[in-house]
Order: sequence, then C-alpha cells, then structure tokens
Amino acid sequence: MKKVTILLTVIATLLMMSCQRSVGENNQDTQEPEPMRYEFGLPIDSFLVDTGFVQNGQTLGGILTSLGADRKQLAGIPAIPRSEFDVRSIRPGKEYFGFTRVDTTGVKHLCYFVYLADIRRAVVLHLTDSIHVEKQEKPLTIHSRHAQAVIETSLWNAMVGNDLPIELALELSEIYAWTIDFFGLQKGDSIRVYYDEQYVDSTRVGIGRIYAADFYHGRKWLEAFYFEAGDVHSYFDGEGKSLRKAFLKAPLNYKRISSHFTYARKHPIYKTVRPHTGVDYAAPAGTPVVSIGDGVVIEKGYKGGGGNTVKIKHNSTYTTAYLHLQKYGPGIAVGTRVSQGQVIGYVGSTGASTGPHLDFRVWKNGTPVDPLKMESPPVEPVPTKYRPEFDSIVTIMRGELIKQ
Repeated sequence: MKKVTILLTVIATLLMMSCQRSVGENNQDTQEPEPMRYEFGLPIDSFLVDTGFVQNGQTLGGILTSLGADRKQLAGIPAIPRSEFDVRSIRPGKEYFGFTRVDTTGVKHLCYFVYLADIRRAVVLHLTDSIHVEKQEKPLTIHSRHAQAVIETSLWNAMVGNDLPIELALELSEIYAWTIDFFGLQKGDSIRVYYDEQYVDSTRVGIGRIYAADFYHGRKWLEAFYFEAGDVHSYFDGEGKSLRKAFLKAPLNYKRISSHFTYARKHPIYKTVRPHTGVDYAAPAGTPVVSIGDGVVIEKGYKGGGGNTVKIKHNSTYTTAYLHLQKYGPGIAVGTRVSQGQVIGYVGSTGASTGPHLDFRVWKNGTPVDPLKMESPPVEPVPTKYRPEFDSIVTIMRGELIKQ
C-alpha cells in the first residue's frame, strides 16, 4: 500500500509539471513579438548605427571613409546624379548617420548613409549592391491653436514674448498690410488668432493656415477671416469686404516720420515757408522702396529738389511719387508696369535733402492728398452667391477666437 501511495504521488507530480510546462509554452506562443522599429525607412534594430555632425572642411568621401566605406563604395559616389544628391551641398553642423552590419568574422560593413538636410528631409544613400539615392520626408502633423498677445513694443516682440512662432507675425503683417501700419502700433494693441501649427515629431517647424484673426488697433477691433470657395480665396472682414486694398499702407520699412503733409512748412534747406504735399519717411540709405499698388511708371529721372524720382499712375484716380532715391529698382523705366510691393528704388538723399529719407506723395484726381489719411479703395467683396457659406464660417470662427 505504501508503494502504491508513493507511485501515485510521483505520477501526480509529473502530471503537474507537464501542465505547467504546457501552460508556459502556450504563453510563449501567444506573446506578441516586439515590433520592428523603422527610421528613414530602415529597420534600425538590424544595424549598428553611428551618428555625427558634418565638420568644417569635411567632404562626403571623408565622412564615408570614417564610417568604414570600402573602395568600391567610394568609387561609386561620383556617379550619383546631382539632381538626386549634390554631394557638394553638405553643410557643417548637419547631422548624419551610418548604418553598418558586422559579418561572422567581426568586420563592419557600411550599408547605408543618411544625411539630414533639415528636420524633415533626409537623403538615404544605399551602399549595398548598386549605389543609389532615396529621399525620405517625414510627415507633417497639424495642430490647430488659439493664441493671443498684447503688444508692448512690436508685433515681433509680442510673438517672442508669448512663445508664438515668428512666422505668425510675418503672416499677420501680410494679411493686415492694407489696413494696419505696423510701424505705428501702440502699446496696448492686441491680437487674437486661430491658426494651424505644423510639427515634425514633437518639434514645431512652422505655421499653416491662419483661419481667423482679430486685431485691436486704433481703438477698434479689425477682423480677418479666411474664405475659400470657387475661385475666391482671400481674407475678408466680418461684413465680407476684402482686407486687400488697392494700396499698401506704407511704401517702405521706416524708422520714423520726419515731416508730415502740410501747406506751410519751413523748408530745412531753402529756409522759406512752402507747401510740403507729401510725407517724409526717415530710413537708412539703401532701404528698399516699393510701389504701394499696381500701375505704370510715367516718370523716372532727376527732378531738381526732388532728386531721383519715380512717379507711378495706378488708375484714372490715383498717382504716387517717390523722391530723393539713391538709385532705381531693377528694370524700372518709363512705361514699365509695376506690381504692388515691387521694388522701384532705394532710399537716398539726392536733390534738396538733409539726410536719407523718402518723400512720398499721392495725388487723387490730380490734387495732392495726405498719404496718411488716404482711404484705399477695397477690391471685390465676397460674391453674393457665397454669402450664406461665408456668414456661417464667420460665426464659427468668431467662436474660435474667444476660446483662449
């Protein structure tokens, strides 16, 4: 009886061990394998990866040699078309990677070389079999964002102070170029904006579309809404009027206004009281001067006290002139058609001038008008057939602008 009991105990123990082993094996069978990791389209877990940064004076050949490239691989580099990879374009400070494998004898073999042109774009040089180039581009991730900022000194500094993209200031200055003089912003002006930010991985790389903005300036809010339908794609105010006007607010980036429009100014050189039917913008010599609107050059030349001058007829109503220029813009001649924002000259001090500045003049129906008080005619508003869609978008975007 005792022997039977011992035998049953042994059998039970063996059965239990068998079951445990079976369960363990089943668990191993059902365990998910680790997913393969890819970078630049390559299974990085299958390689030894060396990384570095291009040094001053380094060439592609020198970098590849340091990574272990053999003579055959180096000999194939000159055959790479420049359109695929201009090997002379590698720049100091750019990051690169070498992907190598080790054979059974312990010798390393360079299989791929990756050059990061920027945070998003990479050039992958295949060094196994036939040498060829593959271009990789990481996808952009888009995040919509609400932002606001109060201006203390400038829109640029407001962006920096609120950790907002500098590109936002540039885009806003374009959107409001016809309605706001960005060199005349006041402390306490503010901006609310709803827009897209672009990311590569977790790094912000730029901005996408600005959908709506509301700029507080001159004691009033100035709305801007992007609308696209049919052949319409522009920014409009809440009433559907285009923000794009026939003229820019100012013809240059200036430091200050040194003389205003007046019919009784004592001339700084002639010392007599005479009309000054323009605005003097003080700016460094060589500052680009642009046409405030589309038009045709009707005068170009030295005009006595006005020095080097360009005069542009924009339409049957408006004409502008730009005086005291240092030199003229490329291709500027009488009869030349110019576009809004096109450089027509550079700030100088020619003629009767005490220092570098632009004397800017505007005529309306042949009569001088103050450029700072001129109301620019708007371009076409939102077409009637699109108004219901536009009004709906405005309602939605106004709601987004107050989500801060």
